[in-house]
Amino acid sequence: MRLKDKIVIVSGAGTIRPGMGNGRATALLFAKEGAKVACVDKNLSSAQETVNMIKAQGGEAIALQADVTKENQARELVGKVVSIYGKLDILFNNVGVGFGSAGLKVSEEDWDAIMSTNLKGILFLSKYAIPEMAKSGGGAIVNNSSGASLVAHQIFAYATSKAGVNALTKCLAVSAAKYNVRVNCVAPGLIETPMVQPVMGEKRDNVISSRVPMKRHGKPEEVAYAVLFLASDEASYITGQTLSVDGGVSVF
Repeated sequence: MRLKDKIVIVSGAGTIRPGMGNGRATALLFAKEGAKVACVDKNLSSAQETVNMIKAQGGEAIALQADVTKENQARELVGKVVSIYGKLDILFNNVGVGFGSAGLKVSEEDWDAIMSTNLKGILFLSKYAIPEMAKSGGGAIVNNSSGASLVAHQIFAYATSKAGVNALTKCLAVSAAKYNVRVNCVAPGLIETPMVQPVMGEKRDNVISSRVPMKRHGKPEEVAYAVLFLASDEASYITGQTLSVDGGVSVF
């Protein structure tokens, strides 16, 4: 019960396809650890599926619909959660996409869409979450980056946007420290999520055997435990950091 009575927002708490994504796995773990979880997604039915799973395990959660890349919706979302629960303690910025052509073949449309989705939601939710956390004496924000931010990657737009997440995390950490709000991020590697599976396809086993020292893909639950640590009081003196959850890919 490391998050007992904590109020949490998880953006991207649903999944784009059936299965267990990082957002859903983290929302489930947060609830298991005692938090009350606001599960947010553009697809309300997908967020509600996560809520149903949380309630089935005895937890407390609500489903909310929002496009957090729109500042007004991010502001209204934070306000609604605070109006329901009275405060906000933890934010997991999980919304993100990974698509587009490789290298210089990327289109302007895809570049703009990836940059907007992977960065604006973090900025706007954090912008309105930090003042609310400050009212309660502090809090924690965890952003979802990617191992692609740490090495050269064939999808230029995705890797660049996630490198931006790392930089934005550091900027937010310095800005929010005076409010006792910590800001960190996780950088997952090859995780078996509904978003990664179609992208990897038949190449998955070859990539894992040649690039992952631990010789297996990661599980969303393993990302969730890293997020839990950074969000909990156990990480009370950690801010501005990027924690790789990648089976050792970033080591070499």
